[in-house]
Amino acid sequence: MAGRAGGSADSPGLLATVETFFQRAAAMVEERAAARGRLSWVRGVLETIRRCSFVLEVSFPLRRDCGTWEMVQGWRAQHSQHRLPCKGGVRFSSSIGVDEVKALAALMTYKCAVVGKYKGNVKQMRTWEHELEKITRHFTVEMAKKGFIGPGIDVLAPDVRTGQREMSWIADTYIYTLGYGDINAQACVTGKPISQGGIHGRRSATGRGVLHGIENYLTNTDYMDRIGLSPGFPGKTFVLQGFGNVGLYTMKYLHEYGARCICVGERDGAIYNPRGINPKELEDYKQGHGTIVGFPKAEPYDGSILEVPCDILIPAATEKQLTRENAPRVQAKIIAEAANGPTTPAAHDIFLQRNILVIPDIYVNAGGVTVSFFEWLKNLNHISYGRLSFKYEQESSYHVLQSVQHSLEQWFGKARGEIPIIPSPEFKARSASEKDIVYSGLAYTMEYSAKQIMAMAARYNLGLDQRTAAYLCALEKVFTVYDEAGFTY
Repeated sequence: MAGRAGGSADSPGLLATVETFFQRAAAMVEERAAARGRLSWVRGVLETIRRCSFVLEVSFPLRRDCGTWEMVQGWRAQHSQHRLPCKGGVRFSSSIGVDEVKALAALMTYKCAVVGKYKGNVKQMRTWEHELEKITRHFTVEMAKKGFIGPGIDVLAPDVRTGQREMSWIADTYIYTLGYGDINAQACVTGKPISQGGIHGRRSATGRGVLHGIENYLTNTDYMDRIGLSPGFPGKTFVLQGFGNVGLYTMKYLHEYGARCICVGERDGAIYNPRGINPKELEDYKQGHGTIVGFPKAEPYDGSILEVPCDILIPAATEKQLTRENAPRVQAKIIAEAANGPTTPAAHDIFLQRNILVIPDIYVNAGGVTVSFFEWLKNLNHISYGRLSFKYEQESSYHVLQSVQHSLEQWFGKARGEIPIIPSPEFKARSASEKDIVYSGLAYTMEYSAKQIMAMAARYNLGLDQRTAAYLCALEKVFTVYDEAGFTY
């Protein structure tokens, strides 16, 4: 079964990988706690943080369209309830186990703590491509019966092989069953269609978060000097593993900022063009052909795309892609983990030894959960962002222009007539939409979180080890909640 906690020393399971990174950060916290005589208390709280609090496992029968019956297995893990609601993605997969669910739940806890949002967990399901609506609605009812879904309890979101359609089914099922009568029931899930209470910018949020995550390091001259790379996106090359939703938007945004994608890979093949691949053209080709293989403006690539020489490597597919075996051959200066858990502990250590900057998953792919937080708040407030202020802000801007005109006329006099202040076309067109507000909030969150991680790295003298710094940020925030609130029992 996939995602077991154990695995081998060279290829640990995802849960073992997450716990290894956790223990490295926890050891540093314990060392400082021992110096202050608080080791016993700190160690107890850290063990509380490490363990998964609740796991719901269900099995229910499904009558297939062909008339046969199958048993569907599903899990929902709530890693921590130090803050509510819990939050996490919905993943459909035919090869997944409870340990992988717990690992992804833990990653969501740390990710939410890093960016300062609500806490997280993950639901997974062993399923098939067909009869998805039946399965989704049935599992939603099972979660509702056990208290694993609700706007103030546990909020779901899209993940692998799920999107707006599935989120709409979940919301509809909850609203008309156990959520009936709750005015906030729509907030039980994020990533919904706009018509169902979704938010503009959610679909592209993770990819845009990857952009800002890379940007915050790429524009930092101290970190760029350490790895021997010039600051800024223009002229940089990047390689993308995975061309799903996250990969597509990551590619689009980096392309807009002046970087050049030279290689893209998926399960069925890879393409390469040293002059660059246009993201819109590749998107159109994949929509028409169902694959990136055969894209006419690039050559087939038979080797490992993780080893293609480039400035930035972006694994945006699945976990455990960078291992002890291939890490020595990676030829990138920066690795931005757009996927969850793509790097094993052994590979992480090799990258540090080779002076490669790894921007960790619990920070760089937190754009999705950040904008999910904004959608959740929108649903609770029952109004779109900016609706109460759009007109006021626009009129305020024109009042400023009138004030400038009045001041100039007073200073220079009106002997030569009025001094016109003419707004530019850009000024006239500028009116902050909901998407603009969401993007602004996301950019600020990613920038602020990066500064916290960098400060933590400096505090513990971690150098390029941004992963341990990010885990330390997460542990410090979660620990503070327990330390100040204590335990109920």
